[in-house]
Amino acid sequence: MKTGGFFRVASVESVERAPSPANPILAKGQSLHRAECYSDRTPMESIYYTRTSSPAGPLLLALSSRGLLKLEFDRGQPAEGDNQTWQESAHALNSWLRELDEYFDGHRHAFSLPLDLRGTDFQLQCWRALLDIPYGETRTYRDIAQAIAHPHAFRAVGMSNNRNPIAIVVPCHRVIASDGSLCGYGGGLDIKRKLLDLEQANLPACLPLGIGA
Repeated sequence: MKTGGFFRVASVESVERAPSPANPILAKGQSLHRAECYSDRTPMESIYYTRTSSPAGPLLLALSSRGLLKLEFDRGQPAEGDNQTWQESAHALNSWLRELDEYFDGHRHAFSLPLDLRGTDFQLQCWRALLDIPYGETRTYRDIAQAIAHPHAFRAVGMSNNRNPIAIVVPCHRVIASDGSLCGYGGGLDIKRKLLDLEQANLPACLPLGIGA
């Protein structure tokens, strides 16, 4: 199966990361055993994942009960997370793999599947702004900073882009430097250029003025 790419999501569910339970503070006379039993009751979240090849290189996808949790360039990183159990299942991610195929074939310009975005308030603002960048277009880091009402925070925007957990779907490849250069990208500048060229090549052709009137 040929898959890969970054999704532009039509419907997005953003979810704050749940805070880790605080270490219980032992009250006077409380036993250590009782505190350990408390931490043992922390629920483990079930995550499905798969590794796949794509025109953008090997990818790692992970799915929670809320939606796509990760889409990373696969460099052999372990499939794991805090308070999570990861189970390999290409079947569970079949819909995501199919939409990625369609994206790389140039037939899909927007992704329809839910996301489970987790990060700080600032990161979530940045990632939502990325999702507003139309297919085939680009924005600068300064544009994103202005869009989230932090006009001087373009460097912090760059750091948030660097921590984007869902590459291609949350299209950080559409963000460029103010001088028009590609700047950085987690998948490498050659992959960033390939994604931008793919989208430009598959934009709908504009009809000449008066055609169809």
